[in-house]
Amino acid sequence: MITLKRNLMVLLLAVLPFLAGCGEAAKTDQLETQQAAAGEETSTQKTAHTQTILFFGNSLTAGYGLEPDQAFPALIQERIDSLGLPYKVINAGVSGETTAGGKSRIDWLLKQPIDIFVLELGANDGLRGINLTETYQNLLSIIGKVRAKYPDVKIVLAGMQIPPNMGKTYAQEFRSIYTRLEKEENIVLIPFLLENVAGIPELNQADGVHPTVEGQKIVAENVWEVLEPLVTSKDEA
Repeated sequence: MITLKRNLMVLLLAVLPFLAGCGEAAKTDQLETQQAAAGEETSTQKTAHTQTILFFGNSLTAGYGLEPDQAFPALIQERIDSLGLPYKVINAGVSGETTAGGKSRIDWLLKQPIDIFVLELGANDGLRGINLTETYQNLLSIIGKVRAKYPDVKIVLAGMQIPPNMGKTYAQEFRSIYTRLEKEENIVLIPFLLENVAGIPELNQADGVHPTVEGQKIVAENVWEVLEPLVTSKDEA
């Protein structure tokens, strides 16, 4: 009986990181997991000469409430593998992440080569009513850091929208941050990451914010529509 209890405890501790929510404990678990995964991906990359796509975001990227292989980055990897393309996806999503948090943790992720960088941050800023200038500057800083380290990297920005809880003007100006960065920084924009998912109850979990398994599949399609030309062009082979 003692051995059984001990085995059950070991199993519970092993799955806790996947069950963590949006708090600080979840961030710590996810960061440690990502750091280990990043090292493994780098090793694989050197062996197979594949290129790296880094998805850098919050709980939407992390696949909050779902298994890791149900999150849209994993679905993108499946699509890439089915086409025999030489790319490896790294999911660097952390639940609860803000643009300020992303700005502070991007440096250690840049220690590995990155060919395509998908930036999915800002939603938590908007939901918390953070000053829009701060959100813009943080996203701009992240883009700048990535380009400074890897000048040839292709950057994809995931556009986001928020409900008008903070006022219609705030919501409109929040949305315009992404189109502004697209033009100013000459990056590729996913117009709205949650297109055909946001506000649809059956495609979102009970919290009404995070996509279900089916919702993540639609999100993956939204991403793939923009990402496909970047990974299938002849100069990327």
